[in-house]
Amino acid sequence: MNGRGHAVCLGADIDTDVIIAGRYLRTKDRSVWAARVFEDLDPSLAARLRGAVIVAGSNFGCGSSREQAPVALREAGVVAVIAPSFARIFYRNAINVGLPVIEAKGVPCTDGEEIAFSLGEHWVEAEGQRIPFPPLSAKMQEILAAGGLVSFWRARE
Repeated sequence: MNGRGHAVCLGADIDTDVIIAGRYLRTKDRSVWAARVFEDLDPSLAARLRGAVIVAGSNFGCGSSREQAPVALREAGVVAVIAPSFARIFYRNAINVGLPVIEAKGVPCTDGEEIAFSLGEHWVEAEGQRIPFPPLSAKMQEILAAGGLVSFWRARE
């Protein structure tokens, strides 16, 4: 699986409450989540996420284990999230909803610059540098290629 998009640079310790605030979880309308993603961090950010690759600092997705956080990012049009480390539950939820997450260190980031990645060849390319990252398991790559865990299992029925 390969992908590319424009970079959106964020800091470290982005928690799930910042990704989608709890006050929006009373609805199951995913378009509301997409429109409100990162609202408490930067109210204008959601409008810039269609086709974006988020490059963040360590511990992305910390906080509560709400599955709505990676769903909100995917619904907002985020192509992938790259960070040196992720909260483990967020990481697994992201794979399960079909949002690629890449643990890579030292990825340069300039807002708006193009970033490309290859999950199969496990590299990220940014600002003329190709940065390797540890490969995802074959099963995780299959789940992402299927669009998430539900689609993965439905294809086997």
